[in-house]
Amino acid sequence: MSEYQYYEFLAVDRPLTQDEQARVRALSTRAEITSTRFVNEYHFGDFHGNTTKMAEQFYDAHLYFANWGSRRLLLRLPTAALAEKTVEPYTLEESLTVHVKGGFTLVDFCLDAAGDGGAEYEDWDAMESWTLGSFAQLRVDLAAGDLRPLYLAWLAGLRMWELAEDDEEEYVRAVEPPVPAGLGELTGPQRMLADFLRVDEDLLAVATEASASLAGAAPADQDKALAAFVAALPVAQKEALLVEVALGGAAHVGPQLMRRFRAAHARADDTTAHARRNAAELLDAAHRHRTGRIERERRVRAAAQEERRLAAEEQRAAHLDKVATAPGPLWEEIDNLIGQKKPAAYDRAVTLLTDLRDAAARTSQASADYHRRTRALREAHRAKPALMGRLDKIGIPHL
Repeated sequence: MSEYQYYEFLAVDRPLTQDEQARVRALSTRAEITSTRFVNEYHFGDFHGNTTKMAEQFYDAHLYFANWGSRRLLLRLPTAALAEKTVEPYTLEESLTVHVKGGFTLVDFCLDAAGDGGAEYEDWDAMESWTLGSFAQLRVDLAAGDLRPLYLAWLAGLRMWELAEDDEEEYVRAVEPPVPAGLGELTGPQRMLADFLRVDEDLLAVATEASASLAGAAPADQDKALAAFVAALPVAQKEALLVEVALGGAAHVGPQLMRRFRAAHARADDTTAHARRNAAELLDAAHRHRTGRIERERRVRAAAQEERRLAAEEQRAAHLDKVATAPGPLWEEIDNLIGQKKPAAYDRAVTLLTDLRDAAARTSQASADYHRRTRALREAHRAKPALMGRLDKIGIPHL
């Protein structure tokens, strides 16, 4: 396949009207279009619509990727659910941008193939699992105040810096944004986003060291705390939330409450216990982590290889013990195999001769008997050049 591009859009909060579907249809005659979804694949040519404007006007999420490496995930949320200023600390030109349009905040996760160091992009197994349904939960995460997707995008941009070998002074000046809790406990969609953005695993590992764990209170305790938080809300606020649900905003009420609950119960160690690191410190730490990991993996491989070698030696020794106790039947089988005058039979005969040689090498008497019999074997079959060549290869001497 020389070219492949995938475009998908989802309308999550409200379906498209018939008129809106018609406007979208005018952009593509081949796309699969419903009131909530637009999807098309291109094996040649390009989509001529403006994907950003489509998200601004109609859709809550957009996914794009191509087999040469370009990738984009665009999420649209109401500004009341996610403010632009919340996203801005995590933005990097290489991986994450944000803008506001028509009362919506558009969070744009994007990787350009040109900046990724010439990596091989045709990871088809991963691509087959990429649909907007897999990433849609990220909108809920962001609306609920879970900023891990934003931090992952910042790390992805940092990796692009490293591949581009930018100015070291810029690395020192660039300080990491607030580190959200739970980087070591990514959800499924967040793990997929990290893969989608090619977040370096070693960089993520060192970044996680400054991230508090989510595994604090037990789920039952968390539920009680949330219930107490809701009960303590002013009556007017609770009534406003109920009215929003009645008017069709139920999808936003849950994340809104979770965002407020998280903000009210944010622990000091979530974002402030660790001093902010700059890009140079993170990249240097990732390099050390990578070097250590590779060395540990090398040791594990070497230990496994040594274990396999010892097991093979033990198995070989047990086999030779068996050969040494009863060599006679093997010599008879060798004679029968040679008599067949076939290459495969010669190969089998040589294997048996090798076993007999290694077993006989344990005692001088057995070794002398082996050499006597192989000399006789050469004498009896010297007119068989194919066999003689095989005997030469295993070191059976000429007369």
